[in-house]
Amino acid sequence: MSAASSQRILGRDPSTGRGIAITIEGELIRAIDFLDHGEKQWLSAGFIDLQVNGYAGHDLNGLTLDVATVQALCQAMLKVGVTTFLPTLVTAPEARLIAALRTIREACAQHADVAAMVAGIHVEGPHIAPEDGPRGAHPSADVRPPSTAEFDRWQLVAGGLVKLVTLSPHWPEAPAYIRHLVKAGVVVSLGHTSADAAQIAAAVDAGATLSTHLGNGSHALLDRRHNHLWPQLADDRLTAMFIADGHHITPAQLKVMLRAKGHERSLVVSDVVVLGGMPAGKYTTPIGGKVELRADGLLTMDDGTGKYLAGAALPQLVAIPVLVNQVGLTLGEALALLTAAPGRFVGGRGVLAVGQSADLVAFRWDGSSARPEVVSVWLRGHAAR
Repeated sequence: MSAASSQRILGRDPSTGRGIAITIEGELIRAIDFLDHGEKQWLSAGFIDLQVNGYAGHDLNGLTLDVATVQALCQAMLKVGVTTFLPTLVTAPEARLIAALRTIREACAQHADVAAMVAGIHVEGPHIAPEDGPRGAHPSADVRPPSTAEFDRWQLVAGGLVKLVTLSPHWPEAPAYIRHLVKAGVVVSLGHTSADAAQIAAAVDAGATLSTHLGNGSHALLDRRHNHLWPQLADDRLTAMFIADGHHITPAQLKVMLRAKGHERSLVVSDVVVLGGMPAGKYTTPIGGKVELRADGLLTMDDGTGKYLAGAALPQLVAIPVLVNQVGLTLGEALALLTAAPGRFVGGRGVLAVGQSADLVAFRWDGSSARPEVVSVWLRGHAAR
């Protein structure tokens, strides 16, 4: 990947609606000017997605993974405006996790564009709740207690790329495991859990700082007073990741949860899986087994009930209309949840500022359509599409 020498990009600032001109030299933003120029496309920092399992037929969690799949996934992510993401590996036998971690490391070493986009790896599981509901689509046979020795094996083969781990804090081993990971510089998130308030508090005391797709990965029916949601919403030490695709949680739920956490403790992920961007229909996947994808992007287990979701099939950018038109955020507030907010967990990316990496997305959105149109993307100053 070679960066352009010097270029000027015009668009509209999503926070103010004013014309904006961004000058790029090499890989960095060198100047930001506000001026009237008539360009109608919106211009933003590139989207940052901390939870990507696959997309457009490219699966990180298949039975095998190769470097070509990782690179193809990166290209697919650029097409939907994502310039930074965490490849996400879910509950699986250790040997398969180790092989996938090694492959992602090799992809970063072999391809500069992959290294630029992959800010680390998110391992979601295998230390999650084993029961139906909280376990979600993760295979029950591979759920197991936290093991610091296993984590050390992951990190060794990944060359330190494991940056985020999701687990359920109900395991007795959880607090010690969390402390071990935090000491190693890894962000720990709570998810796929039915833990009680005391177990959640112990995990946060040990250093957990995120909640994975809060509002999902739980029983279909919850005790109205004693459940895993209230303690996580109430604890200001936790930042919540939300799937704002219009399916995983209702707009009313999302609005209330955003008010509880505050925008400073909230961010948006896609949790998109291999079937994202694919035609509607019934599929069989390594994770989830038989699933059904609807034309509107809802992905459920194909068990005759449609009761349990099987991941997400819509890219992160669909959150923009949901957040603006159904939750009531401004466009600037919505974009912050897709850029600067997740960027805090990957080294401060996602900010339009002089000296920052020139990872940008230009898109069109009329304020009413269900999906913004990505026009152009720049990765480290290079026009990626």
